[in-house]
Amino acid sequence: MLISGTGTNLQALIDAPDIDVGCVVSSRGDAAGLARAVAAGIPSLATQDEDETTAFLAAHGTELVVLAGYMRILSAAFVERWSGRILNVHPALLPAFPGAHAVEDAVAHGVKLTGVTVHLIDAAHVAADTGPIVMQEALAVSYDDTAAEVTERLHRIEHRLLPEAVRLYGAGKIQIDGRRVRVSG
Repeated sequence: MLISGTGTNLQALIDAPDIDVGCVVSSRGDAAGLARAVAAGIPSLATQDEDETTAFLAAHGTELVVLAGYMRILSAAFVERWSGRILNVHPALLPAFPGAHAVEDAVAHGVKLTGVTVHLIDAAHVAADTGPIVMQEALAVSYDDTAAEVTERLHRIEHRLLPEAVRLYGAGKIQIDGRRVRVSG
């Protein structure tokens, strides 16, 4: 799992009894998510070096790379190495509002509906927040909602959707067909 921040989605995966988080890599040494990994006894590494990241993931037998608040753009070589095996969670209904400020951008635009997207990143979709969509869930937004309030509600959705997407992947129920994903079962 790749993180950069507080690790609330990491915690959702740690708390899921049927999901094994094999290792955690953080792009920031001071990320609170690292403490969550350490507390759970999960091998962890803080680095911004993709070669180190790749070696660490490989050494721990990683089959699926999960990006949860990972605030770095992955290189084409990294994505090619893990192509079709990288899941990302994003706090917007992609393709709307990609990037690091999705919630703030959505609220500033006055959207009435936003949500969470879990999508795959593969070699054909290296750009940030693109790639075949696995799952989405919408969230209503009112005029008076702040970005912080929307973020809090989106986190609750992320904490449900991301573990479900990991389960579906692990069960072989995600089939990629170009930009489209068929989820069976």
